[in-house]
Amino acid sequence: MKTHYFLAFDLGATSGRTILGNLIDGVLTLKELTRFPNQILPFNGHCYWNIFSLYEHLKEGLIAASNEGVEIGSIGIDTWGVDFAFIGSDGSFMGLPYAYRDPHTTDASEEFFNKYMSKENVYARTGIQVMNFNSLYQLYALQRDNSSQLASCNKILFMPDALSYMLTGEMVTEYTIASTSQMINPFTKKFDKELLECVDLREDYFGKMVMPSEQIGLLRKDLAEECGLPQIPVVAVAGHDTASAVASVPALNPNFAYLSSGTWSLMGIETQEPVISEQTAEWNITNEGGIDGTIRLLKNITGMWIVEQCLKEWKKGGVEYSYPQMVELANEAKPFVFMIDPDDASFANPASMLQAIDDYCDKTNQSKPQSHGEYIRSIFESLALKYKSVLEMFATLATFPIEKLHIIGGGSRNALLNQFTANSIGIEVVAGPSEATAIGNIMIQAKAAGVVGDLWEMRQIISSGVETHTFYPADEEQWAAAYYRFKMIVK
Repeated sequence: MKTHYFLAFDLGATSGRTILGNLIDGVLTLKELTRFPNQILPFNGHCYWNIFSLYEHLKEGLIAASNEGVEIGSIGIDTWGVDFAFIGSDGSFMGLPYAYRDPHTTDASEEFFNKYMSKENVYARTGIQVMNFNSLYQLYALQRDNSSQLASCNKILFMPDALSYMLTGEMVTEYTIASTSQMINPFTKKFDKELLECVDLREDYFGKMVMPSEQIGLLRKDLAEECGLPQIPVVAVAGHDTASAVASVPALNPNFAYLSSGTWSLMGIETQEPVISEQTAEWNITNEGGIDGTIRLLKNITGMWIVEQCLKEWKKGGVEYSYPQMVELANEAKPFVFMIDPDDASFANPASMLQAIDDYCDKTNQSKPQSHGEYIRSIFESLALKYKSVLEMFATLATFPIEKLHIIGGGSRNALLNQFTANSIGIEVVAGPSEATAIGNIMIQAKAAGVVGDLWEMRQIISSGVETHTFYPADEEQWAAAYYRFKMIVK
């Protein structure tokens, strides 16, 4: 019986974790070694990531792994998308990386289209959903503002690549994370030269392109000694956390849609080729890179962010809710009284989320929620109805029948929202695994080690070894009537 250990660093926009994966004869178990905060650092009117603090947390994770006393086969890192760090000619970091919620990109995409290239042309070249914080528009905003970092940098590394550089000293560009930038041609899987020229960059400003399961390098000797480890290989997993998560969908055939549910909700289907058309452009559908040559055809939807911000406001006022309490409050509230469009710009980063919801209700001629339970229920119902509208788009794009929706990620533990979603979309919902990103990260490392084969063998192992919960549609007539009203409100 052969035991294989793999170490995953899984970093989200609010927290990160060190996970030790143990694969024994096709059975995967996970052990969380460390958990640490990752918070946007506001300074002087801008928002940054404290990458040096993250490095310290990675070291703590390495020491925790050393204390386990097992032979670790490799290390993999995944993070959120689009953000990047600047490296100087001497190999040092040029300040802290900007965070995607920084306000300097507020109008950057429209300015870029007016100055350099039309929105239609940019989408045709990249197939990426236009969002103002995509890397392309971040770089444009820095160019516009005469950024000294951009003007003097030698290399640009996306966040997982910047962290792997800190561990190995090797500079690479992992394909799935680069695909979120709106600078990659999804057919060639290379940077688009003309888009780079718009922001005065060339392909050699980025590290060598690597695909998921390629080795980046070895843990630096000094770091390995400090943490009590040998020079373990660091492997390029799917560096974009959603790509790692989708790799772990426990599907046994391709007739599914997925919903990676967390602060963001990302809904889509898996395809073998990019899908770029007038229709996908109109719907702002994105073509991001997956593993084994797949494309994640998906759409970003604002997810649990809205309720998370409401909970923070209530906590500041001295009221804190556990998840069961939150569900109880929502269940006690009357259904379908208030509806919001989760993707309305007013919910992106308001000073007060509660006020933003009130203002939206005013704007759409609805009464306002009067209790915490009414806020929570309206958010969950609106998310479920939004999922239906987006799934209808993918049903027209798919070349196969969508028979199930797989909900993965932390939001898959939200049984109330899962049931609302099944009711809304009218098909079976399979929830889990909640640790989707870490599982995908580890299984791609196992693939790199030759322990498992292709994507479908990975999914077979995951399907047989992880706990999932199935939700079936109910109250379909009531939800159909609510959907009609939802469409009238959000237009």
